[in-house]
Amino acid sequence: MRLHPPCTAEALAAQIGATAKGNTSILITGLNEINRVEAGDLVFVDHEKYYDKALNSAATTILINKEVEPPAGKAIIICADPCSEYNKLVRAAMPRQAWDSAEPVVGDGTEIHPSVVIGANVRIGADCLIMPGVVIYENTTIGDRVTIHANTVIGADPFYYKKRASGYDKMIPGGSVVIEDDVEIGALCTIDRGVSADTRIGAGTKFDNHVQVGHDTRIGRNTLICAHVAIAGAVVIEEGVTLWGQVGIPSKVTIGKGAVLLGQSGVMSSLEGGKSYLGSPAGESKQKLREIALTSRLPELFKKLKD
Repeated sequence: MRLHPPCTAEALAAQIGATAKGNTSILITGLNEINRVEAGDLVFVDHEKYYDKALNSAATTILINKEVEPPAGKAIIICADPCSEYNKLVRAAMPRQAWDSAEPVVGDGTEIHPSVVIGANVRIGADCLIMPGVVIYENTTIGDRVTIHANTVIGADPFYYKKRASGYDKMIPGGSVVIEDDVEIGALCTIDRGVSADTRIGAGTKFDNHVQVGHDTRIGRNTLICAHVAIAGAVVIEEGVTLWGQVGIPSKVTIGKGAVLLGQSGVMSSLEGGKSYLGSPAGESKQKLREIALTSRLPELFKKLKD
C-alpha cells in the first residue's frame, strides 16, 4: 500500500517513539509485508528466522526489534513490537471506511442485482453482471465484462495472524482485490484482499463454484479453476494453468505457466509449467499413475513372496 504523503524514516520513527539508524533521511513511499515488498517500502520483521530476508529484501526501511547494522543505503527503525507498530501505521494510512461512505463507480452496461452489497471506493467496469447476494468489500477493482455469480464474497480480510502467548493478533489489512477483464467467478467463491498489496485475478480466468483464494495471491491470465479448489496466501499461479476439483495449494509457492493439476492433487512445493501433475504430494502424472499401478499389484507380489 502507498503512503500519501511519503515521509522520511526519521519522521516515522519519531511518530511511533522508536529509534532510526542508517540512512534516516530516506523516503518511505509505502508499507508492505514481506511477500510483496518493493523499493521505497517499509517492511516489519520481529523473528530471528526472517531478519536476513527482511534486511536483504527490496525494502529500503526495516522496522525491527533488534539492534543490527543497517544495510548500505537503507534505514532501520528499532522498536519493541514491530508487528503492533506496523498495524498502527496501516490503520492510520488506510482507516476503515463505512460501507455507505462512497458510491461505487460503475461502467456503462453493468447490471448489479439489488441485493448486492458494495463497500467504499469500489470500481466496477463496463458490461459486468453481478448476481444476487454478492458482497464486494472496500477498495476492490473489477474490470470490464466480469460476471460474479450468487453469494460470492470479494475482498474479505486475510487469514493472517501473529501468534502471541495471549492468543492471535490480527494483521490489519491495507490491501485490495483486482479482478481483470473477462473474468467469470462462480457461486459461493471467496477471494481475500491482500495484506498490503492486491490479490489479483488475471484477464480471461474462469472460476467454478466454491473456490477459495487467499491474500496476495496472483493468478495469471486464462487460468481455469474448478470447484472446491483452495489456494492459500501469497501464491503465484502463472497464465494458462488448469486446476481440477479439490486441488489444494499452500502459501508462497509458484505454479508454472500451462501446468495442469488433476483432481485432489495436494501441492507441497513450486511446480514447473507445461506439465501435468497428480497426487499428494503432487508429482508428474505419468510417474504417479505408474506408482498407483504398481501399488495395486502389491497383494499379488506379496502372495508370490509367501509362496
